[in-house]
Amino acid sequence: MLLSNTETIPGKEIREFYGLVAGSTVRAKHIGRDFMAGLKNIIGGELTGYSELLQDSRQEAMNRMEEQAKKVGANAIVNIRFSTSSIAQGAAELYCYGTAVKVE
Repeated sequence: MLLSNTETIPGKEIREFYGLVAGSTVRAKHIGRDFMAGLKNIIGGELTGYSELLQDSRQEAMNRMEEQAKKVGANAIVNIRFSTSSIAQGAAELYCYGTAVKVE
C-alpha cells in the first residue's frame, strides 16, 4: 500500500478512485505517564511517555485506514490527514483519513 499526504504519488497515475477511507483509535492517559508528565512540566523536557502513546495511536489509526482501503481494492491512499478530538476527561481520539485510489 502506497501512502502519501499529497494529492498524487510521483511517477504513478491514478486509475481508479474509491473515495474516503479512515481509521481511528481512542486512547486514555496512563496514571504513570501523568505522574512523569507532571515532573517534566516542572523541570522541562520531552514527555516521552506521551510521545510513544501518540506514535502508537497514529500507527493503529493508519493500520485501520489501510485495512479499509484494501477491502475496497485500493493499492494507495493519497491526501492523508490526521485529526484529534477530546472524547472524555483524559481520553482522546486520533483519526486518520485519506482518499483510496488504484495507481499504476
